[in-house]
Amino acid sequence: MRGLGELERAVMDVLWDADGPVKVRDVLDRLDTGKDLAYTTVMTVLDNLHRKEWAVRERVGKAYLYRPSVSRADAAARSLREVLDESGDPAAVLLHFARSASAEESQALRQGLRPPR
Repeated sequence: MRGLGELERAVMDVLWDADGPVKVRDVLDRLDTGKDLAYTTVMTVLDNLHRKEWAVRERVGKAYLYRPSVSRADAAARSLREVLDESGDPAAVLLHFARSASAEESQALRQGLRPPR
């Protein structure tokens, strides 16, 4: 996702894949970055994601429980919106994308663009 570093994206993937709010330790245990990470590193990343409004947290006892503030699809749509806004020619970018879309993606676009009945 645009605006997130590699580790922040990996932590967000853990939050999106979780069945509910998770503790820092849960995130650390589920991260698969190929690196040994310190608990405090993951805690700092989660705090940064909270500050950037990618995650919300709730204090339970002495620990915080974290969950994503937006869905993965909403985050991807935000990123796409930023790309379009920065492109200088959003219509051309959309047309190029539409021409490169798979049959399933094209069908989803057609369904999404139908006026509500």
